Amino acid sequence: MGPTQKMLLTRSATPDAGRLVFTRALRGFADGFVSVYLAEYLQLLGFSAIQVGAIVTSTLVGSAALTLAVGLVAHRLSPRRVLLGAASLMLATGIGFALVSGFWPLVLIGFAGTLNPSSGDVSVFLPTEQAVLSGEVAAAERTTLFARYSLGGALFGAFGALASGLPEIAAKRFGLDQIHTFRAGFVLYGIVAVVIGASYLGLTHWESPSAGGPARRALRQSRSIVFRLTALFSLDSFGGGFAIDSMLALWLLLRFDLPLPVAGSVFFASRTLSAFSQLVSPRLAARFGLIETMVFTHIPANVFLVTAAFMPNAKLAVTFLLLRMAFSSMDVPARQSYVMAVVPPEERAAAASVTSVPRSLAAALAPFLAGALLQRSAFGWPLVVGGLLKLAYDLLLLALFRRVRPAHESPAA
Repeated sequence: MGPTQKMLLTRSATPDAGRLVFTRALRGFADGFVSVYLAEYLQLLGFSAIQVGAIVTSTLVGSAALTLAVGLVAHRLSPRRVLLGAASLMLATGIGFALVSGFWPLVLIGFAGTLNPSSGDVSVFLPTEQAVLSGEVAAAERTTLFARYSLGGALFGAFGALASGLPEIAAKRFGLDQIHTFRAGFVLYGIVAVVIGASYLGLTHWESPSAGGPARRALRQSRSIVFRLTALFSLDSFGGGFAIDSMLALWLLLRFDLPLPVAGSVFFASRTLSAFSQLVSPRLAARFGLIETMVFTHIPANVFLVTAAFMPNAKLAVTFLLLRMAFSSMDVPARQSYVMAVVPPEERAAAASVTSVPRSLAAALAPFLAGALLQRSAFGWPLVVGGLLKLAYDLLLLALFRRVRPAHESPAA
């Protein structure tokens, strides 16, 4: 690993860690690009707000089911097979959305594919990448590496969101059919999948901690703590599902008639704030602890989310949404590092899967409910409901896990 890459990551990080940060960044760009204009594209096809919510829900449910299935058997599978298979599925998803326009076929493609309508990573890539990444760095620098990993996804997601207005701009500038230019964006999504797959081929440390070992349960020693964390993350994810990017874009369109290129700029700014805020997380975690970092950065973000719903104009609403994003992702590297730190190495893939599945499964019903709320009223009820649920998660997490410390936070360490 060269000096520049060492500076961008951590001193103890391996070259494989750099590749995984790179692939996370590429997936962030692709997700950011399609997630912002997904709702408007579906409306161009003639779907109602409830139907848009149903398709978004199908993507989250499908991602959850596949992520859980892969995570629970990941200790028996080669990471090479899992990651290359995921890249192939991402390619098929892009092609499917580019070619199909029927409601039920899109629901099925969304369910079986990798399309991510949110600002976070809710895909089959996640558990395997996190498990491998945890073994590519010293324990003391794990949170910092996860911050760089999340930063790559969030920052490139911001540029993806900014680029999401290009199909509409190109259609107006060159007199093209808008639906066709939007479909070209899904082709780009598939091309990114090919680049990601090629990058995976360059990884050198392919074996998981227990690959090739005797058959055992995916979660053994850490079963209790993983299930308790999963229950709490489910609550957080369900609340977050009311305010994922696709539904926020739809709300801004219905409430303030905000054009897609402007919305793309807003999400670029919000994702940029989210990306760089994650660099603060390791410093806060080193000073106050991982749980405290997760909770006390999350609370103000959720207060801002609720406040945005009551703003009388687009300028104020966007201001509070940006304030929310300046805090909302500081917990991401702390959460990922905490889960990896409190479970044995051989159970990390399963733990990452079981605790990350709520990012899509528990959130899956929320977009449909948000669409139903927006169908009845353009007021920001989804933001209010989501923010209050996420505040409840913050308080419960602090109460139940404040005394459950990873080894590197113990007095002896």
